[in-house]
Amino acid sequence: MAKTQLNVRVDEGTARAARERALARGISVNRYIEELVRQDTGEAGRAFVEAAADFMKQYESVFAEEFGRDREGSREGRR
Repeated sequence: MAKTQLNVRVDEGTARAARERALARGISVNRYIEELVRQDTGEAGRAFVEAAADFMKQYESVFAEEFGRDREGSREGRR
């Protein structure tokens, strides 16, 4: 895949954090930023959203029972 240069301006704290994280992972800052963008737009994000949706479907009745509107009065008693 062809590479394109992208220049960005960030504050010094953000730049320092990026350098430190990249160093800790043993990769270049370029690669670190590239991986962050891929994670944000790629499979990891979609997988998380799908897993969260499945979790909510599976436990919807539990949440409804605990936090549902029909329990409004009983929650006030716990405060």
